[in-house]
Amino acid sequence: MFSSRLLSFKYALQGIVDIFNSTPNFKIHVCISVITIIAAIFFNITQTEWLAVIVCIGMVLTAESLNTSIEYLTDLVTKDYHELAKKTKDAAAGAVLLSAVTSSIIGFYIFIPYFRKLFFG
Repeated sequence: MFSSRLLSFKYALQGIVDIFNSTPNFKIHVCISVITIIAAIFFNITQTEWLAVIVCIGMVLTAESLNTSIEYLTDLVTKDYHELAKKTKDAAAGAVLLSAVTSSIIGFYIFIPYFRKLFFG
């Protein structure tokens, strides 16, 4: 039983590595996440702000992972153009956009005061 649990983690990690290697947008999200983490360390943000940053990073990477999964499944089901396949992919991409925009708004809310203080005292 324990070995089957370890295998499930192995497969999940393989999925993350596959998404990272095959999805340019996931790489972009990871790079932005790293920059955000560096900024958070530099500005010594509060614990509450850290929690918001962590939730936002997790939300965007999860949305991108689910979007990629939905795209894989849709492509498996049909290679031909189908309006419902397009709507499915568009809806999944829209979820990523919503999470990224929400995270950006939260990020601006957190970091703008720190940048103001850095540049304007």
